[in-house]
Amino acid sequence: MIAPAALRSEAEGLASHLPPLLAEAEHLASTVLLGDHGRRRAGTGDTFWQYRPAQPGDSARSIDWRRSARSDSNFVQDKEWQIAQSILLWVDQAASMSFTSDAKLASKAHRARTLALACTILLIRGGERVGLTGLRLPPKRGEQQLARMAALLSEDEAKDFGAPEAQGMLPHSRAVFISDFLGDLEPTRAALLKAADRGVRGALLQVLDPQEEAFPFDGRTIFQSMTGAVEHETLKAGDLKARYLDRLAERKEALSELARVTGWQFQTHHTNMAPNTALLWLYGALERHA
Repeated sequence: MIAPAALRSEAEGLASHLPPLLAEAEHLASTVLLGDHGRRRAGTGDTFWQYRPAQPGDSARSIDWRRSARSDSNFVQDKEWQIAQSILLWVDQAASMSFTSDAKLASKAHRARTLALACTILLIRGGERVGLTGLRLPPKRGEQQLARMAALLSEDEAKDFGAPEAQGMLPHSRAVFISDFLGDLEPTRAALLKAADRGVRGALLQVLDPQEEAFPFDGRTIFQSMTGAVEHETLKAGDLKARYLDRLAERKEALSELARVTGWQFQTHHTNMAPNTALLWLYGALERHA
């Protein structure tokens, strides 16, 4: 049995990470938030959106006679589209994501989690239901959902590389996978094919540290995975650069092709780039599938 004092101390330690993470996500979301409903469009609903000129085919019942009386033309009220989408996110929480080459840069994990929360803020405020894959957090609306998501995303996994989970995806819903995608590609391929079979469309965002793109190593170098489970020592690291860059390019091409055949979008983001560029891309990718 865990002592109450120890349990409280552990809980406070976990909770201490949430306010800064949420605050940063709120700030990031505010840089792209457009009005109260960024995904507004005409459609089925009860909320007024805009007046538009009546068109052939509009019934007499749909004409707003009070608005039309102030003009020489007839006008119809458009209602706001109110069919909420379900969007499920998977954020890689494995050890490889904790890497950063510079203390001044965010780790891949921090950037990925902040982007996921900021995207969730935009979507929930746009009336959508958002959750996590793998039945960890079913899609819901509301501010409490943000707090629950922040708590779950603050957890770390002990393994070196993560694998996306397609379980729990509703047919014709939307999804976002955020990872460095440097581990075994087969679980990602299987998850996307399973999602595509259910009519799920979405976005793959690869988050990399700039050092992982540049490979600035030479001479004697010891390469070690974040958990220490894998280690490789070489006296001529520079000789590996061309092969490494070729493999990285092949991985990006494979992810891009996988996204193409499953109807998803793919993009790479680096932690030395402004995060709002990635957030805008994510939000735009989901808009294209709405």
